[in-house]
Amino acid sequence: MMQKVIIIDDEASGRTLIKQYLADYPTLIVVGEANNGVDAIKVINEFKPDIVFMDIQMPGLTGFDVLKHLEEIPQIIFSTAYDQYALQAFEVHAIDYLLKPYTCERFRAAIQKLRTNQSQNLTPIQPLAESIINPLQYPEKILIQQNQKLITINVKEIIWIEAEGDYSKVITNRGSFLSNYGISILENKLNAQNFIRVHRSSIINLEFVKEIQKQISSYDVIMQNGDVVRVSRGYMDNIKKLTY
Repeated sequence: MMQKVIIIDDEASGRTLIKQYLADYPTLIVVGEANNGVDAIKVINEFKPDIVFMDIQMPGLTGFDVLKHLEEIPQIIFSTAYDQYALQAFEVHAIDYLLKPYTCERFRAAIQKLRTNQSQNLTPIQPLAESIINPLQYPEKILIQQNQKLITINVKEIIWIEAEGDYSKVITNRGSFLSNYGISILENKLNAQNFIRVHRSSIINLEFVKEIQKQISSYDVIMQNGDVVRVSRGYMDNIKKLTY
């Protein structure tokens, strides 16, 4: 399967070396490159690659800064001359950290890690990576895995959340996305002023509530997209305290 690759490095020699090493992997196709963080954001958002080889210290923006501005997060292999960023790189679940100068054998080991990650369908970055997107307690954006990529979703786009076993389905106007986190974990990560638990399996975003219909012993919340979310007895007080 062909996969798109982008190379980000402020040194031409660094980009050339990666292209030379990639010649041994005909399914990895270089579709773009950049020599600074600003151009990196543009080229990655435009081509939406599967894999990015990226330097960390670059003019304008660092490699970590670039991650904050991407619409989708591809699989990242960092390539840098500085070893002090290794821990931070793995905290954002980079596939590998190539410390310059590295050999062809070391590069092959990184590609093997990449392929192992893909074959096991591992998540390269946590689905809710607020430590990357926003350092505040409540993130403005979240990352949710879709196939081998991570999709950026503005929290304000979330209409409601439904439990799916140990996972959670996040419903937006763009469609539904499956988070690897359970609904109770998501409840703690989202701002309770907007996101209200109404059922052991449901959280609603008050911004998208069209109306609430009172039933004999419960409520039905009608969302703006037409979905009906039942309020269970144990969570009725969460609705009643909003009533004036």
